[in-house]
Amino acid sequence: MKIEFEKRRKQIMKMVGSNAAIIIPCAMPCTRSRDVDYLFRQDSDFYYLSGFEEPNSLIVLIPERAEGEFILFCKNKDKLKEKWDGPISGPEGAIMNYDVNEAYPIEKIDEILPKLISEKEFLYCPVNINREFDQSINNWIKNNNKKNNCNPEIITVSHLLHDMRLFKSQSEISIMRKAAKIAAIAHRRAMTIVKPGMYEFELEAEFIHEFRKYNANHSYNPIVGGGKNACILHYISNDSILNDGDLVLIDAGCELSYYASDITRTFPINGKFSPEQRDIYNIVLSAQKAAILKVKQGNQFNEPHDIAVKIITEGLKDIGLLRGSLSSLIEKRAYNRFFMHRTGHWIGMDVHDVGDYMVEDQWRLFENGMVTTIEPGIYIDDDEDIPKNFRNIGIRIEDMVLVKNNTPDILSKNIEKELNNIEDIIKN
Repeated sequence: MKIEFEKRRKQIMKMVGSNAAIIIPCAMPCTRSRDVDYLFRQDSDFYYLSGFEEPNSLIVLIPERAEGEFILFCKNKDKLKEKWDGPISGPEGAIMNYDVNEAYPIEKIDEILPKLISEKEFLYCPVNINREFDQSINNWIKNNNKKNNCNPEIITVSHLLHDMRLFKSQSEISIMRKAAKIAAIAHRRAMTIVKPGMYEFELEAEFIHEFRKYNANHSYNPIVGGGKNACILHYISNDSILNDGDLVLIDAGCELSYYASDITRTFPINGKFSPEQRDIYNIVLSAQKAAILKVKQGNQFNEPHDIAVKIITEGLKDIGLLRGSLSSLIEKRAYNRFFMHRTGHWIGMDVHDVGDYMVEDQWRLFENGMVTTIEPGIYIDDDEDIPKNFRNIGIRIEDMVLVKNNTPDILSKNIEKELNNIEDIIKN
């Protein structure tokens, strides 16, 4: 990966030019309670350019700098702290292991960094993301301005960097495919053990177990919603009993080597779809399959959503949950009562990954190397005007799809979604 990190740095430095400097801060540790922190996870942009995973660090990239273009500020080695928390690279280790040209203790940043950027016309960095970082940028510029009347223009780096991240390399795709396979194993495991009387958290535990077996972690809080809980889009309590006759919706993926998977499957707790559940499932599956076929080079990002809306609206009309002409129902967005979210989102280092969806007020065109989710759903609440057998049915089917010319590449194809196959897995 060292070569890939270097390639990325070279690419973005070429984009900003020799009159600019790039500054990227790391993620900050976050307190869970009192003296216990959440597991530290490096900022995606920071890691994308460096591969450096330690907190309290900062990257500076200076194109065409004779002494070296890649400068890192990081923590000094500290034997006592390392005894408690593990190894610290220190400036020497950063130079040795991360191809850093120069590295300095983070404590010296206010002394050294202003000198590095003193003659630059443009300063590229994240803007309005971290108040403390914004204040530091202003202080460094003021410091220089007093000495040599230097006042560079601050430009957000996010657009350039996030456009790069939108296009996945072969190594990135390989990791994402592995992350999808691990999540698929966990989803299949849940299908094989589910039974009435279990609790949602028991299925959640299977995902934790499978993910850690492969040195992966959750890429987001898992959703395990049985019955009416499946109709709550971001349900994460996962503490209800799984009842005979209900469906369970599981939206769960893992993160492997900083890349996420995101998969949703819905299946019957007792192993058999009811007629009404089968009707809704087939509508969602048809919408998802049609939407996936739209994920091809040259199509607009919104085309999968448009076809999903059409098929779901038509299906709900056919079974009597919507009434009116198809065109009128779509125009009035009548489907929003049952299908209220978008059909997909970019995925990569972040679950809801970076990258613009529109360019100059037009939907972005799919290009090779982009990865999107395709996840239509139908959610029917316990409302009096809904026939009883359709109430509390929530179904979503989600896959990760790579744009690959005219043939969508489903990275998460290893877990079944055909209705009869799911029933067979649960039964057997």
